[in-house]
Amino acid sequence: MIDLNCDMGEAFGNYAMPNDDKLMDYISSANIACGFHAGDPGVMQQTVALAVKKGVAIGSHPGLPDLQGFGRREMKISASEAYQLTLYQIGALSGFVKAAGGKLNHVKAHGALYNMAAKDTVLAKAIVQAVYDFDPNLILYALAGSKMISEAKEKGILTASEVFADRSYQDDGTLTPRIASNALIGSEEDAINQVLGFALKQEVNSVNGNRISVTAETVCLHGDGEHAVAFAKLISERLKKEGISIKAPKR
Repeated sequence: MIDLNCDMGEAFGNYAMPNDDKLMDYISSANIACGFHAGDPGVMQQTVALAVKKGVAIGSHPGLPDLQGFGRREMKISASEAYQLTLYQIGALSGFVKAAGGKLNHVKAHGALYNMAAKDTVLAKAIVQAVYDFDPNLILYALAGSKMISEAKEKGILTASEVFADRSYQDDGTLTPRIASNALIGSEEDAINQVLGFALKQEVNSVNGNRISVTAETVCLHGDGEHAVAFAKLISERLKKEGISIKAPKR
């Protein structure tokens, strides 16, 4: 069994993300933007309703307050700011989830916030504390082997360690920075092989061809990716062909 999660609800105003409806048919968890890096109240409501209708687990996807940069530019923030913006965004999405008759399942930080807290213990502690204070039964999705995973476990929060279908890895297990030309995996076959390598062998290849051992429960596919729907469909089909069911971890 494996979870296939996707970052969703990242439209804003007149800027559409047309893949969400199709992607929901192939994933088991949706990380829904909360208005800081993307999303707005209308998009949040629509995406939550879609997830409830299709039986997809719902997660809050808090990011840095950077619409123009899509939350992918680093910002210098304090621990208290990390706590506040995380708690604020969890609460915002939770309101729509409750109104739709759904249940909030998890939290996954977005973009630069995710990567910063993967390495920074202070930020990791702040995000974990925000999740814990809102609902200690929520699951924290975070990069496998990251500070957020270790801090969440120390706090007693359930975790889902994450690997990526469409991102390349460095030798130390971190994601290749997006500014690098080889940061994204553009080949469907390469993406499938990466997911199968994790699902069947608990390992992924680095950009230098080295095998990296990982222990994880969920695979991420970015909903804004050029090949998102095709990747999701093929990955879903291949996993099922290998006898691996796609199912979200439950709180």
